[in-house]
Amino acid sequence: MRHAVIVLLAVSCLSIAAHTQTADELIAKNIQAKGGMDKINAIKSVRQTGKLDLGGGFRAQAMQENQRPNMVRETFSIQGMTAVQAYDGTAGWQIQPFHGHKDPELLGEDDLRDMQLDSDFDGALVDYKEKGNTIEYLGHDVVDGDDALRLKVTLKNGDIVYYDLDPDTYLEIRTETQQFIRGSVRERVTELGSYKPVNGVYLPFSVETGPKRNPDVRAKITYEKIEANIDLPDADFKMRPRP
Repeated sequence: MRHAVIVLLAVSCLSIAAHTQTADELIAKNIQAKGGMDKINAIKSVRQTGKLDLGGGFRAQAMQENQRPNMVRETFSIQGMTAVQAYDGTAGWQIQPFHGHKDPELLGEDDLRDMQLDSDFDGALVDYKEKGNTIEYLGHDVVDGDDALRLKVTLKNGDIVYYDLDPDTYLEIRTETQQFIRGSVRERVTELGSYKPVNGVYLPFSVETGPKRNPDVRAKITYEKIEANIDLPDADFKMRPRP
């Protein structure tokens, strides 16, 4: 009996090791598919511009700017007004003229979580251990009838992001985010596609996101241009009084 227990423990340990190794192997293939760490690290800033389709015939100009290590600024413009949300690595803020708020104000907890997630320049998979994230390989999943490889990423703050990778390219085709805020769970789905190389790194030019349980209200961004290594002053990400 004692020998059997020892054998079972050994098998369990090997299984856990293989499980972890599989997750790390998938992450390595994902990084390589995007262009490799050298090319990823060579990009210090990114500006993405395109059109935001809000449904119901409403369209806006959208732009997202990211700069290492963890700064992000997102804008969308419609009917001559521009909304801004940004995170400078410490504080998150916004300008919401559509709600009558033309001066910068601090973000609430819900929106701040989103901005902190968007500020991760390389995404949650790259250097995940250094970021305090943990990752599990959950096996195969089905995305819109197609096979996918699913990773579960538990972020340092306790939120969870599920990554579905294409089994042929190993690029992300969908993510599902679970955020735990004030005792409730907020779930969001993001579909990614139309990957093209930017400075040798493959990035999605099509992003559709919205509530998991209500696909009718999802917004789609089609990027027309993605520029890398452009000059983005740190001041653009910081909250400042309106002139």
